[in-house]
Amino acid sequence: MTIKKIHDQYAYDSRGNPTVEVKLITNKGLFRSIVPSGASTGSHEAIELRDGDKSKWLGKGVTKAVHNVNTVIAPAIIKEDMDIKNQQPVDDFLNSLYGTDNKSNLGTNTILGVSLSIARAAASEKGIPFYRHLAELSGTNKDKFVMPVPFLNVLNDGSHAGGALAFLFSRIHDCSNWRTVFFRGS
Repeated sequence: MTIKKIHDQYAYDSRGNPTVEVKLITNKGLFRSIVPSGASTGSHEAIELRDGDKSKWLGKGVTKAVHNVNTVIAPAIIKEDMDIKNQQPVDDFLNSLYGTDNKSNLGTNTILGVSLSIARAAASEKGIPFYRHLAELSGTNKDKFVMPVPFLNVLNDGSHAGGALAFLFSRIHDCSNWRTVFFRGS
């Protein structure tokens, strides 16, 4: 399957922050991925490229990342004309474009969006659902699938929330019943 076009634009994530949305077009159709933006900033994490212009989106804009996909990554991956059903060489090639261990020059949000869109296109090319394709890529049991156990934070505190609540209130579904759990804060 040949990739005809890769186009990137910004979209808004669940927090209302700009994030990367990659659209990939093949002869099978349009495949898109919206990259979740992370809140953690550990010293060993890959770097999510943000504009830093405080006058727009409080510095959280992704126009540089969008530009990098449209002008650097898309032309390179299309020119390479790889077998998209084989994800590891695709991801190795994407990683080679960055030139840094933490992906700071092009942004890790760009590689994730392109890689996810390619994986979605590969599942379509193979004629299988995306979840089955991911199971094949990971080498897990492809005969028995189990729905993920959902977890939902209702109220949250700590460095991600920016508040000073004395507790964290969550609902956890454990497949047998709903439980309310209170975690004591400091």
